Amino acid sequence: MRERFADSDSFSRIRPKGASRRGRRADRFDDSQPEYDYFASTGFDFGTDAEYESEEQQYPAPVTDGPATGDRWSTWDQSTPTEKGPEPRPDWVVTELAAVDTELGIVKTGKEADVFLLERAVPGTPRRTLMAAKRYRDAQHRMFHRDSGYLEGRQHKESRVTRAMAKRTAFGKEAIAGQWAAAEFAALCRLWSAGVAVPYPVQITGTEILMEFVGDENGTAAPRLAQLRAEEADIDDLWAQLGRSLALLAYDGYAHGDLSAYNILVHRGRLVIIDVPQIVDVVANPRGLSFLERDVRNVGAWFVSRGLPPESVDALVDSLAADARLRR
Repeated sequence: MRERFADSDSFSRIRPKGASRRGRRADRFDDSQPEYDYFASTGFDFGTDAEYESEEQQYPAPVTDGPATGDRWSTWDQSTPTEKGPEPRPDWVVTELAAVDTELGIVKTGKEADVFLLERAVPGTPRRTLMAAKRYRDAQHRMFHRDSGYLEGRQHKESRVTRAMAKRTAFGKEAIAGQWAAAEFAALCRLWSAGVAVPYPVQITGTEILMEFVGDENGTAAPRLAQLRAEEADIDDLWAQLGRSLALLAYDGYAHGDLSAYNILVHRGRLVIIDVPQIVDVVANPRGLSFLERDVRNVGAWFVSRGLPPESVDALVDSLAADARLRR
């Protein structure tokens, strides 16, 4: 499978594990070097080949627990039931413990997380699937520039953690950073179950979220809405799809919080909303209505520039505010 992506412009080449420097030390030694003459002059007995073979049988090399192919065993069993996607699960989700994960390349880099292309397959069978692996960076390498507004209305079960987050202490920043992966996974589960067009969340382990890969079977990711040319897009249909998903969000009391034409994918006419860690509770957050309206106007600008009547954007804002019970 890895070879299929070797020539793709969409992904970076993945260097095999352990292949970066291995073998260089052996190049520094050969039979012509003076070090070997020294050992010979001491009369040191290196032993016969048969003796070495006997030693290897007596003290065999340690056996590693890794798979014969791929980068790691499936992490499915490392997630608790609450860390796995909602049921009923799609048929393409591979849950067999004999499955192997192979990293095929990088899809996207971001300020808070990077997204990789991952294949999960059961060796010797046709059971395989492509997934997007979103990995949040550690606290020292993240740039959560949007924390202050989005965290209003969120509470931690321990009051001391909530206070530390509010004061932005070192401990508080660590707590904030640790919330993002869990927040996005929980949001994806909730939105998927509500019928919102988001990638299916497969599982979360630590700060890695595995989710549906939106793209072709050859590993080509679906384009962002911002990348679509006017002649490629059915503007009316895409706007209707967006309106349905945002209405489901609003009715559940939420807004995306950072929606734009850059975090919406379009795959074969299907619109999919991504990047939801900052999902906003529009009822608990005092700025909830402004987040909801900003979402619609940000992405609406793209549609208006391609022929959508401006009054359609105003109408959607009013409709969503009513769905969220923010206006009477």
